[in-house]
This record gives sequence, C-alpha cells and structure tokens, in this order.
Amino acid sequence: MNPPLSGIRVADFSHVMAGPYASHLLRLLGAEVIKIESPKGGDAMRYYGMDRRFDGMSPAFIAVNAGKKSIVLDLKDDKDRSIAESIVARSDVLIENFRPGVMDRLGFGYQRVCSRRGDIVYCSVSGYGQSGDLRDWPAIDNIVQATSGMMSLGGNSGDPPMRVGFPVVDTLTGQTAAFAILAALLRRDRSGKGDYIDVAMFDASLAFMTSAVVPYLVTGESLERMGNTGYSGQPTSALFEARDGRSISLGVVQQSQFVALARALNHEEWLSDSRFADPESRRENTHLVSGALQDAFKTKDAADWEAELSTVGIPCGRVRNVGEAASLPHLADRNAKIPLTIPGLPDRDEVEIVNAGFQMSGGGPGVSEPPPRLGEHTDDILNWLNS
Repeated sequence: MNPPLSGIRVADFSHVMAGPYASHLLRLLGAEVIKIESPKGGDAMRYYGMDRRFDGMSPAFIAVNAGKKSIVLDLKDDKDRSIAESIVARSDVLIENFRPGVMDRLGFGYQRVCSRRGDIVYCSVSGYGQSGDLRDWPAIDNIVQATSGMMSLGGNSGDPPMRVGFPVVDTLTGQTAAFAILAALLRRDRSGKGDYIDVAMFDASLAFMTSAVVPYLVTGESLERMGNTGYSGQPTSALFEARDGRSISLGVVQQSQFVALARALNHEEWLSDSRFADPESRRENTHLVSGALQDAFKTKDAADWEAELSTVGIPCGRVRNVGEAASLPHLADRNAKIPLTIPGLPDRDEVEIVNAGFQMSGGGPGVSEPPPRLGEHTDDILNWLNS
C-alpha cells in the first residue's frame, strides 16, 4: 500500500468540523496530521453532544480525527508558540479556521509563516472569507445554511425554511478545502512554490448548490420548491408509498425508463395514452400520473419494488434511515467503513467511522489508528523536534 500523501505533514490549527474534516480527508490519504490544541480543553468537538460519558472523545470528534496526533500548546505563551513555529517549519500544509485576523494576532498569519517556509500550502477556512463586506461576520453551519439560500430549497412552496438535517456546510467546506490543498500541492510539485488558500463556507455552499444557483443567474428566477420531486420536475421522479407504508423514491426522467417502468408495473396501456406520452405530457398531467403510480406502488412492499425495478434498470430506491443505510452488507465490498479500536469508550471499544467515499487501485484511502486523546502525542512530538 502506497498512500498518495505519504510524506506530507499537516500542521492542523483547526477545530470543530470544517477544518478538521479537511485534514481528516488528507489523513485518510496518508498525510501525517499534527493537531495543535488549546490547553483549555482542546477542540470543542471533543465534548459535542448530550452524553457526558463521551466527553473528550465524542462521536462527532471520532468521526473526523482518526489517526491524527495531538499536542497541547498555548499559542499566547512564548515557549509554546516557539514549539508551534518549529512544527510549522517542518510541515507542508497549514490549516486553520479561526475568524479572519486571529492567526495574524497569534503570530501565525500567512505572511509570517511564509517568510519561514516559503513553499507552505496555507489554507484558511472561515464563514465568509478573508475579504469582502461580510468578512468579520461569525458563522457556523446552520447560519450559512440560512444565508446561502440552502434553507429555502427544500420542502414545498409555502413551507417554512428548513435546515438540512446534518452539518452539510461544514462537510462540504472541508471537502472543498481538501480539494484545494491537493491542487496546491500538485502545483508545488511542478513549481516549487507554496500557496495561500482562502476557503469560505458561504462560497463553498454556493458552489455546492450550483444546480440551483446557476439557473437563477441565467434566468433571474429562483427554482420552485418541489418537495420530494426530483430536479427534473417530472411526476415520475418523486416519492411514493408502498403497501407496507415504506416510501419509494422513483427517478424516471428518460423516455426509455418510463417505457420500462410501465411494463414493470404491468401498465402498458400508459404507453398508448397521450397523457403519458412524453415528459411534457406527464408534467401537464402530474396529478393523474402521480395518482396512477401511487395506486401501482400500493400493490407490493417497498423492498420488493426496490429490488425488482432496480434489477431492470429503473432508478428506484427505498427510503432508509441512516442506521439502515450504514448497515447495508453492500458496504463491506466498498471499504466504505473503517473499523477502529478506541480503548476507554463507554460500552464498547470497537467502533466504525465512514471512509472518504472512494477507492483507489494503488491503495487507500483509510486509517487504522484511533483519534488522539487530548495532548496524547505531546512528548513524542517534542522529542521529534529535538532530535
């Protein structure tokens, strides 16, 4: 196994979710990540959640910190600041997600760091970026879900705004930062020069929502809220209830798929009905088409429909909760989950985390070490710096 980022070292000044998720992805690809934490409890994500038994090693912290090394340093203390400077001098990448200006005040702004390590890839993650009118506004995931327009996209017309049910902005921002860092490292290999990367949660969210933002930019009109109907707006790309009360999500958007669907549901008469003739006709007769499909889906259980329709090439999926999705046997062949042993956890030491979402023929991504306890590697790092 030859991890693609083997030999790359990351000085990670980030905390909570967006920055740590970026360094987590780099760690899964083989980078060494040194997590620099405050003596005042370290990363606040260590204590996230309502179950105090997990304080110091919360599930949210476990999710994005496996295999990292932790050192406790007070960046306002001269001695500790000198240690942090030594770590940065030996690192290829620096990640931080403080409010704009904080790293400059601590003595670790880009210009100062670059004067010591000219080829550093320095990535700043913030709510609204290092420039612009909103630069100094504080932001967390649900705030940017609101200000970016994301909360206005889900649900039906007239519904109140609704946040996505997990910190999607943090995650997508972390992915954006990791992507940018990889691009900068590639350019450094070619030019020998480092880079400064400015990642804003707001900007990353707009990019993530490109299928909703660009239609507005082109036409001046916002997309209609369509609830559980797909992006195409077709009644054959929507949610239906099966016989057992479970929901089926259908994604029939091409004419060939509709022909296959009509045959699979034993309703070939639809193929000669002008109201079902083509996507536009079906849109014009949404109520009729939706009702006919709902009647058909009520004849079998959701699991049966999912298997039968998927087997004949019709996009279809049973609506699962997170636990059901994460327990699918299919995932074992995909290396989609990573087993970890974390001694001292309540109830059990053996847990799993989610992998990076892709596989590579040359090895990876993955990690075998648990997340670090606060300051766990302080002595080891100090000995390395003094060697």
